[in-house]
Amino acid sequence: MRLKDGNIYISCENFPAGAVTCFSTRLGGKSACGIEGMSPDPWKGQPIETVIANCRVLGEAAGFNPEDMYITSQVHGDNIKRVSKEERGTGLFLPVKVDADALITDEPNVALTIRTADCTPILIYDPVRRAIGAAHAGHKGTALDIAGKTVRRLAEEYGSNPQDMHAAIGPCISKCCFETDIDVPEAMRSVLGDAAESAIAEKVTPEKGLKYFVDLKAINRMLLMRAGIKSENIEISEHCTYCESDLFWSHRRMGALRGSLAAVIMLV
Repeated sequence: MRLKDGNIYISCENFPAGAVTCFSTRLGGKSACGIEGMSPDPWKGQPIETVIANCRVLGEAAGFNPEDMYITSQVHGDNIKRVSKEERGTGLFLPVKVDADALITDEPNVALTIRTADCTPILIYDPVRRAIGAAHAGHKGTALDIAGKTVRRLAEEYGSNPQDMHAAIGPCISKCCFETDIDVPEAMRSVLGDAAESAIAEKVTPEKGLKYFVDLKAINRMLLMRAGIKSENIEISEHCTYCESDLFWSHRRMGALRGSLAAVIMLV
């Protein structure tokens, strides 16, 4: 993955043709009042006109229209929503009717959109059956295997073969900065067993005692592979939202006064 169009967004480099992909940064937008820059998020207290303006800037750079976006309310769960062309504009121009942390469709010109600010965004594309998915995987969603469940739902709904799928894990908080208590490693062990150990590190300091550092990118990669996606078809961003808060929004570093990043995928 690499930054494009004045660092406004990152696109997937290894996906086959036929899908628009976009991981936004915090640059290039119209937001103000403490969240200056790009925040295409209707739930962060901005005027909806500002959110739409941000989506239009991002869409013009990446290749989609705000009117084609579907932006759902997210609750750190594992509900997966199948989105139809008639639902385009939800979250911007139409009210949201369902909470969902993953979206799927096989219809063109439906821009599935996930919002993050340290959580892991995952985009999935099946170029054979022409189906796509987008998942929001914070540590709770990761422990619920929302990545694997999205792969399986694509297979159930559209006949997709995971061996044909490509996946991209976008910018999120990296292992270097995702410091946790024991509950997060235990949740990762519950979903992956001993395989999770390679993504968990321990550190003891006089100030904090025993803490854990968890690699959500690696965990989600393992979950995608367990669901059947080939290792060579999984692309992972090296960016850390916490380390690079000048480029990305980070909830851990900035708290509530921040914008959100958008992960977008659309069939064309």
